[in-house]
Amino acid sequence: MTEQFSGVSRRQRPEVLAPAGNLATLKTAFDFGADAVYCAGKEFGMRTAPQNFSLADFAEAVSYAHPRGGRVYVTCNILPSSDEVAAMNAYMAQLAEIGVDGLIVTDIGVLMAARKVAPNTEIHISTQAGITNYQAANAFAELGASRVVLARELSLADIREIRAHTPPELEIEAFVHGSMCMAFSGRCLISKHTTGRDANHGDCVQSCRYRYHVVEERNPNEFIPVEITDGGTFIFNSNDMNMVEHVDDVLDAGVTSLKIEGRAKSAYYVAAMANAYKTAVNEYLQQRGFIDAAGAELRAFHDQVNLPADAAPAAPTPVQFSPWLAEEPFKVTHRTYSTGFYYPEQPASEEVKVGGYINTWLLAGVVTKYDAAAGRLWLQAKNKITPGTEIEFLFPGAAPVKYLVPATGLTDSAGEPVAEINYPTREFSIPCPHPIPVGAMVRVPSNRTRRVG
Repeated sequence: MTEQFSGVSRRQRPEVLAPAGNLATLKTAFDFGADAVYCAGKEFGMRTAPQNFSLADFAEAVSYAHPRGGRVYVTCNILPSSDEVAAMNAYMAQLAEIGVDGLIVTDIGVLMAARKVAPNTEIHISTQAGITNYQAANAFAELGASRVVLARELSLADIREIRAHTPPELEIEAFVHGSMCMAFSGRCLISKHTTGRDANHGDCVQSCRYRYHVVEERNPNEFIPVEITDGGTFIFNSNDMNMVEHVDDVLDAGVTSLKIEGRAKSAYYVAAMANAYKTAVNEYLQQRGFIDAAGAELRAFHDQVNLPADAAPAAPTPVQFSPWLAEEPFKVTHRTYSTGFYYPEQPASEEVKVGGYINTWLLAGVVTKYDAAAGRLWLQAKNKITPGTEIEFLFPGAAPVKYLVPATGLTDSAGEPVAEINYPTREFSIPCPHPIPVGAMVRVPSNRTRRVG
């Protein structure tokens, strides 16, 4: 695959870390500005639903990432049983030989084995470990970890305290976007209890998001809502996290890597969120004086706060993010958003009345060619596009370009006029005066707000 976009600025710190459930999504993440990607193999990861990676895929992933300044981290964060130990250790050795940049682990035995079988590969401690204090973070650092992924229930003040009492070389990673498990740090047993599928082996069925009623034993056929409503309730249905407008607060607290959740999500989701958070980081760096308008470094970025939280200096002036960034999280599939537990005065809650995802925008196509002289672009269709619809072109490092599809001029791959684009996987052409790069995604608003489970 050739490079589709130019001018994507990448720095090792602060890092935008994107999810990838397959090789195509991994490439999309880097194309749209991610600094690093986390993914899983066919075994030993905490997500079994995505396609996941073969060893050959990992080799191709590394070959794609490294020339672009990107990094590849692999999840090895299950809690293994004794009969899995030998195979898991051999697997980590294979990943190290391929050249992945980091292994994400939870189990202390896996950590110690990784030091032996992959001595030159970074070790990152998964959020499954539930790190909520600097003592735990320092202990993992002493055992050989180069990074800790913090528990999702920490406040910004908690993170500042951890950063102030850990060595500068220990990187701190924190989730900033996406689904939040009702168990938050992840040690959840509900799925195994209700279905026999073990969340701690990557097989969660999200039983927490089912609709529940109470049954009184003397009236077995009478289903009573847990909350007094006509439709029952979703008592474990956590809000999604959205911190794109608060990236400055997270980075000022000392976080090294901004992690986007979603290894089961689409390439479009990854593209939109990687682009939004990368843009937010670049705006932060520029307004804080770390880079100039062209992206050239003015001074080194310091990712740690060296004072205790109660002695920290006055907060700097908030970053003024581009208005379009606030809209981006609402143009991908999502649940009701919150800011997680970063701000104690407004903690995450749950959406008890409605389940599933909110989906108000659809991926309609991917641009395959643009002819400036003809003022025309070609795209491979994914969903319906009709004349009179205002579509948006999404590409890295810039606000989406809005465009009203003209009443005439749509053609198929043979150049024959068509009334609308309505054949997924086929190529079509539309008049367009904007120079849109190859690989840009085309999205359309759906006809109505839809919830998809």
